[in-house]
Amino acid sequence: MKKLVTGIALMAALGGFTAAMAAEEGHDDLASKATHAIAGGHFPILKPHEETWSFAGPFGKYDKGQLQRGLKIYKEVCSACHSMSLVSFRTLEGLGYSEDQVKAFAAEYEVQDGPNADGEMFTRKAVPSDHFPSPYPNKEAAAASNGGAAPPDMSLLAKARGVERGFPQFIIDMIPIVGGYQEGGPDYIHALLTGYQEPPAGIKNPDGTDYKVPEGTHFNPYFGSATSLKMAPPISNDQVTYDDGTPQTLEQYSRDISAFLMWAAEPHLEQRKRTGFMVMIFLFIFTVLIYLTKKSVYSRKEH
Repeated sequence: MKKLVTGIALMAALGGFTAAMAAEEGHDDLASKATHAIAGGHFPILKPHEETWSFAGPFGKYDKGQLQRGLKIYKEVCSACHSMSLVSFRTLEGLGYSEDQVKAFAAEYEVQDGPNADGEMFTRKAVPSDHFPSPYPNKEAAAASNGGAAPPDMSLLAKARGVERGFPQFIIDMIPIVGGYQEGGPDYIHALLTGYQEPPAGIKNPDGTDYKVPEGTHFNPYFGSATSLKMAPPISNDQVTYDDGTPQTLEQYSRDISAFLMWAAEPHLEQRKRTGFMVMIFLFIFTVLIYLTKKSVYSRKEH
């Protein structure tokens, strides 16, 4: 029995040592990749992982429950800094809300309108035909409130951001049935939101000096433009309350807001995929008919 306990203890110690070595190697590998990225100016340091999305693939569909949670995150967290000026309130009916619910949701916002009969601008409650208002009066005010960099509009963020897949993968991605990878934006947003961390030791500048994160920025190896960005981690565990019992974790939050932003950028994705599938079937049948017609017309016939 004593030998068994000793053996188990040794195995546990060995497992812990192996895990520590793996973590250290991963730590060193990140530092090496960061150093290489800084020297070459190629970002991100780490490419986002391919996540599993309900809307992926030729038959993918949006999860309306997830989209509603993502809208809640946008409203309570993201809308404080980011606009969504190309999305109108009435499109929220696509998330499963009724017309009355959309009207009530829109009425929680105020938008600028006018001029009135006196030639002055005024504010009023938003209606479904209005677009999500910006938290700032103009881009200059947005930049001044965020250290000189205006937060990007989120309307098309999931389509504007993405992952470079390289050759030949990007060719395969263009084939709808075989590849059809269009989730690079959500993958990137998810990775960015969950990727904030302390910079590993050992990162070097091109001149050989130790790298230091610029003051006022936050290290994130998934950021597509540099080693760090000015936006602080925007969300954390238990920050937004879910009413449907979904786990209130950073991982879940990032997945929900990423899916919502994909919907905002492409609300007609499901219809497009259905139409594309029917077109593919039509083209296949049409090709077969053309082949049979050609074979019949140009075949040798006895007279």
